[in-house]
Amino acid sequence: MAIAPKSALKRARACLAIESEALAATSDALDQKFVATARAIAAATATGGKLICTGVGKSAHIAQKLVGTFNSTGIPTCFLDATQALHGDLGLCAEGDIAILFSNSGQSEEVLRLLPLLKRFGVTTIACTSTPTSDLAKESDHVLLYVVPREACPLDLAPTASTTAALAIGDALAMVLLEARGITRDDFAKFHPAGNLGRILLLRVADIMRKDDRLPIAPETVSTQDAILRMTKAKSGSIALVAPKSGKLTGILTDGDFRRSALTGPDFLTQPVKTFMTRNPKTVRDDALGVDALRLFEAHKIDDLIVVDRAGKPVGLVDGQDLPKLKIV
Repeated sequence: MAIAPKSALKRARACLAIESEALAATSDALDQKFVATARAIAAATATGGKLICTGVGKSAHIAQKLVGTFNSTGIPTCFLDATQALHGDLGLCAEGDIAILFSNSGQSEEVLRLLPLLKRFGVTTIACTSTPTSDLAKESDHVLLYVVPREACPLDLAPTASTTAALAIGDALAMVLLEARGITRDDFAKFHPAGNLGRILLLRVADIMRKDDRLPIAPETVSTQDAILRMTKAKSGSIALVAPKSGKLTGILTDGDFRRSALTGPDFLTQPVKTFMTRNPKTVRDDALGVDALRLFEAHKIDDLIVVDRAGKPVGLVDGQDLPKLKIV
């Protein structure tokens, strides 16, 4: 089997273009039915119900992936095998639950057989399909419709654009619910405690900051020379400057500030460091998440970030050069 580069790239780009077309068409077709579906899931799960996702064939794979997505955002969700449901697995269904039934055609026999059984259990049903006139769409309580002008398969047989669109509209639904429920990074971290994602999300600024001998601090009244010597000893690119009496942060002197101070005249080293420091620098609390520190670096294009405690006193320093090593960028 020979794969010619030009024809392979042409086919690949054509496939991606067709799938993009389906996503754009699905986006354009969103209407109040989508809103009603989101509200129905929110209402059901708010009162103790769970979300059930089911389907057969490729639709089952989409349903299983979305189970993981919904669970990761705090919506209790499970997968129900449409075939096994007819042989005992309906036992996981309960009144007050809500189910999304995935079927591109809306005519999958196993899914249609399952639909009235779910209703018998008092489960609210949602058809996720590309066919609004299908039996599944007509008989379900809500319809989550995606639009597929054509499949990317040159034989028009293999599910391609249809599975992409079904997955995308499910993701869109999950993100709408996440935002509506006010899920925070802290909440998300609770659902992802293991693996690299969990490590990143649970990492606190206190875990990554430089402190003790690596944190240069001086009263704002010391000379610029003294401040530079303390920075050098700590091998730091900046120094936290504080009010002599309260110890609260008043400014920061960076390498850039030092270079600029040298342009003011030959006696710059003997002048108080507060003459050249940057006042009211960007700070982060020691109990903040590591990703919050990263956002400040990205938003303000800074090299160093002073860490303060509840009283506004410097307790650490996050150096931008440390972030790649910590793998939170």
